[in-house]
Amino acid sequence: MQKLIYIADDEKNIRNLVKAFLEKEGYQVEAYENGDLLLDAFTKKECDLVILDIMMPGSSGLIICTKLRAISSVPIIMLTAKDTEDDYISGLSLGSDDYLAKPFSPIMLTMRVKATLRRVDMYAQEKASNELSYEDITVFPNKLTAYCNNEILNLTKTEFNVLAYLLENKDKAVSRQEMLNTIWGYDNIVESRATDDTVKRLRRKLDKSKVSIDTVWGHGFKIGVKQE
Repeated sequence: MQKLIYIADDEKNIRNLVKAFLEKEGYQVEAYENGDLLLDAFTKKECDLVILDIMMPGSSGLIICTKLRAISSVPIIMLTAKDTEDDYISGLSLGSDDYLAKPFSPIMLTMRVKATLRRVDMYAQEKASNELSYEDITVFPNKLTAYCNNEILNLTKTEFNVLAYLLENKDKAVSRQEMLNTIWGYDNIVESRATDDTVKRLRRKLDKSKVSIDTVWGHGFKIGVKQE
């Protein structure tokens, strides 16, 4: 089935350029000049992926991202001219799946879209499995929910995927590149901060848990048990 993608960007040239590249790849694309219009369309008909500019008239892309996350786990790629650490971390913290700064290559964006959708399809097929348990953490992959001591953990989709992947590989250390390739869908050392930022947020949310995410220096991370 043809995937439906929504784009919100106040720059008409960018909307048209992205729309043309994605339609060439076989996607159905609807483009909006601001995030409020996109959100209104989404509430009427959900799409398979959203591309959001951050700086737009009306509600910012970050606000729209937050509103979308309150009602859906749809993959979100943030697109912005502000290539700053704060924007990057804010987007991931609010639940976006990827981040691309302007000026960007339409080919690179198309690759990110393909990788994100491929990852979503993979998880939909593979995560119909039973729950994952470790110490006081229980994860239900098919429901995208996780619990600590029977209390639900408020995780973004990316945080959930990282936790689930570490639990699936609890007997070994997982490299940053492996996590990028598996969870984000591409392997780029420049983007390794995506794993570090996500793990930092996960550690804070696991503060009351017996479970720890240990750094394996020069390699990546491994799930473990906190020392008394």
